[in-house]
Amino acid sequence: MDTKKAKILDEVHKGLVMGMESISVIQSKVGDRNFRDDLNMQYNEYGKVLDKINNRLAVADVTPTDTNVGEKVMGWATLQMNTLMDKSNSQISQMLIRGNTMGIIEGRKLLNQNPDADTEVKDILNEFVKLQENNIEKLKTYL
Repeated sequence: MDTKKAKILDEVHKGLVMGMESISVIQSKVGDRNFRDDLNMQYNEYGKVLDKINNRLAVADVTPTDTNVGEKVMGWATLQMNTLMDKSNSQISQMLIRGNTMGIIEGRKLLNQNPDADTEVKDILNEFVKLQENNIEKLKTYL
């Protein structure tokens, strides 16, 4: 696997891990069973894409880089602060929509900045972006 391909997959890996960690933190704050079920489904879909990336990186003997500890702490603290006073479905949906929007932006940037990426990478990037878009549509129902 060339370095460029590994770097792109690593960036998507970080986004997926961050999304999964956010869902893990948020799920315990959600009282609505349907909302929790939808979040669990999103978590599982992230896991499927993450497994694809991990398999491809493992075959190439590439270890994905971990998200910066500072970023993890900031993300956790932000989620905690934003749900301290308001744990409504609407508030939580808004936070998750923002995160998914950031994922779409990063995925599209990677696609646009790497037009020569191979089909496999483009397919994973498109799957990642589509997943984020689908998540937003589902989250809108909880606003």
